[in-house]
Amino acid sequence: MLLQILANALALGASYALLALGFVLILNATGAVNFAHGDMVMAGGYVAIALFGLLHLPGALLLPMVVVVMAALGFVVSWLAYFPLKDRPPVSVFISTIALGIIFQNSSNAINGAEPRKGPPLLGEGSFDLGGITIGEQALAIVLVAAVLIALQHLLLNHTGIGRKLRATAQDRQMAEAIGIRVNRMIALTFAMGSALAGAAGLMLSNTFFIAPTDGSNYVIKAYIAVTIGGWGSLTGAVCGALIIALFEVVLPSLPVLVPALKSVAPWLFTQTASTILLYICLLAIMFFRPQGLFGEKVQKRV
Repeated sequence: MLLQILANALALGASYALLALGFVLILNATGAVNFAHGDMVMAGGYVAIALFGLLHLPGALLLPMVVVVMAALGFVVSWLAYFPLKDRPPVSVFISTIALGIIFQNSSNAINGAEPRKGPPLLGEGSFDLGGITIGEQALAIVLVAAVLIALQHLLLNHTGIGRKLRATAQDRQMAEAIGIRVNRMIALTFAMGSALAGAAGLMLSNTFFIAPTDGSNYVIKAYIAVTIGGWGSLTGAVCGALIIALFEVVLPSLPVLVPALKSVAPWLFTQTASTILLYICLLAIMFFRPQGLFGEKVQKRV
């Protein structure tokens, strides 16, 4: 039972990791928070539902199509919400992405309705026995697909010429431009990559948790928490922060299943509401004792 709960937590954390990775990629490239990023997850879920209605294919086969559509949407977002305001204070980009997110939410509500809808599974919705442990097909598929996407993102950033240009742009845009890198092209590509990862997360989450037009606000908060816990700008930290969120959301409410005596000790402590409260207490503690996050580097000021 413990391993089954951990498998479900890992699956949720893997989905959140894709969301947080895309969030950090755009943050590093632009220096501004994309508050519409959670709405990319919502849009990815609806794109998957629409494609499933047309093609009736499993989610694993729809995933490349969702990634391409969301990458194109991310490219459009960069030219609508970032490039016209890139030379203005960061708050201008914050406001533009918030406005764009509201447009996405209301457009989705008008097109799809307000009722939550269920996305297609990656492979199937059954389960199988693995050494006496019952594991859902969807949970296992999410972990495997997310691991592949994270590995591909790592290889792209660290072992390709485009990846070196992307990292150079994220580290110092002025210097990158001075040595001939087309910075605007790299930033647009980063928006496309981040939105593609968010769209993949949307496909995965829409099957287990359904999807609704207003879900974007919740998901951008999850991304924000993940990068704050892990460390702003750290890709590794974003993944670890996402996994920590999943542990609070899945493992803590499931503890009475593992230890029935806990139900009589403090039943209120093992609810989803209490888990959310404890997650935010953990977040505040990290911000107080280690404000740079678990994997972030401490910033030194010159005097």
